[in-house]
Amino acid sequence: MLRTTTAALLAALASGGAHAAAGVAEYPVKPVRIVVPFPPGGSTDIVARLMADQLQQGLRQSFIVDNRGGAGGNLGAELVAKSAPDGYTMLMSSPGPQAINQFLYSKMPYDTEKDFAPVVLVTRQGNVLTVHPSVGVKTVPELIERARAKPGTINYATGGSGTSAHLATVLFTSMTNINLVHIPYKGSGPALLALLSGQVEMMFNTLPAMVPHVRAGKVTALAVSTAQRSATLPDLPTIATYVPGYEASSWLALVAPAGAPAPVIALVNAEVNRMLRKPEVRDRLVALGADPGGGSPRDLAKHLAAETEKWRRIVRLSGAKAD
Repeated sequence: MLRTTTAALLAALASGGAHAAAGVAEYPVKPVRIVVPFPPGGSTDIVARLMADQLQQGLRQSFIVDNRGGAGGNLGAELVAKSAPDGYTMLMSSPGPQAINQFLYSKMPYDTEKDFAPVVLVTRQGNVLTVHPSVGVKTVPELIERARAKPGTINYATGGSGTSAHLATVLFTSMTNINLVHIPYKGSGPALLALLSGQVEMMFNTLPAMVPHVRAGKVTALAVSTAQRSATLPDLPTIATYVPGYEASSWLALVAPAGAPAPVIALVNAEVNRMLRKPEVRDRLVALGADPGGGSPRDLAKHLAAETEKWRRIVRLSGAKAD
């Protein structure tokens, strides 16, 4: 168990955390729960477990990943929003629960802006457009040509209606004027299994979740959704190469219930920033297809505000609704 001294806390603040008030001399004194609002196996789960392991090593206390999937991430996010704001329950969130769902669901169980305190941006990552090898296409133009020749015959999997992968696909179909069939699953993990087994033909998913399967030849990667090529899969073109203006990236961020102690937020923020500077962690994230994040809670707040506005526009463009 780590006994955090005043000097250590001040050092943590100096490396980018929020301003702290006196009063938190020890943290953590019991296990900390990191809620992942999706089933195991997806990119959020993969990165959360890496972060939990690093936090456990650095703060000498258990950090437990708790998968609570459902409602596009809303169930897990609601659990955290309504948890005691003591720093012992946090959310590893993605664009869905923090930026997208409020525009998809007519009734939300939490207030995205008011019910959470930003802690730190963990990663930025692109989506990769993949197809099952049986589809037989190798490029984005070939996929578009196939879809136009046989409208409604290509099924694509997502982790649920309104997820960032779903909206990335909707944006793709709207910009290319093709008709694909959406098959939503309860999480990106089950959706990925459907693609790997050939139950569906196509899927947008984050690089961390897809890179191992791309390298193993289990899926065919066509392009990345970012504005620039990925250092992880440098041979893959961007979708924008063929569909000018296309961009749909993802990210992961750690947030706490609103009202969580500022010194605790500062300490966790500083610890995550420290681990993201470790070569072995950075190499692991890059190998997965994720760019290390970092920065202060205020930086994350600005990021969330910008992402909220971006996804609001995309949801309106798509006309998607989750209920």
